Amino acid sequence: MNKSYLIISSFLFFSAASFAARDTVIVHKDPRLDIFTTKESAVNKLTAKMTSNGQFRGYRLQVINTRNREDAFKMKADLLRMYPSQKTYILFQSPYFKVRIGNFINKPDAVSFQKQLSPAYRQNAYIVEDVIEYTPKDDEDISTN
Repeated sequence: MNKSYLIISSFLFFSAASFAARDTVIVHKDPRLDIFTTKESAVNKLTAKMTSNGQFRGYRLQVINTRNREDAFKMKADLLRMYPSQKTYILFQSPYFKVRIGNFINKPDAVSFQKQLSPAYRQNAYIVEDVIEYTPKDDEDISTN
C-alpha cells in the first residue's frame, strides 16, 4: 500500500508541476497580419458605403418637388448655370418631378453646400440619402459621416 501511495503522490506532484509550467503562452505574430488587418479595415469601410450593385450611398440636395415638368427642367437649367461644378438630376416619381443636385459622400459636405445654396433659392433645399456617382481615390478616407 505504501508503494502505491508513493506512486500516486509522485504522479500528482509531477502533474501539478507540469500544469504550473503551462501558465504562459507566447504568440509569435507575423508582421504581415498588421498590414492585412489595415487593408481589410479599409475595404470594410469602403463596402459599408456601397449598395449591393456596387454603387455608392451618399447625399444629394433636393431643391424642388413639383408636378410641373417645365418648372423642374427650368430649375435644373438654373442650377447648372449657377453651379456648373455640381451635377444636377431630375427624377420622375409619378406624379412628381424631383430636382436634386450634388454627389456628396459625407453629410457634412452636403450641409456645407446646402448653406451655400440656401440664399439663392426661396424654397428650402433639403438633404436626401441617395445612390450617387462617385469614384474613390486610392488614398482617400471616406469613413467619416
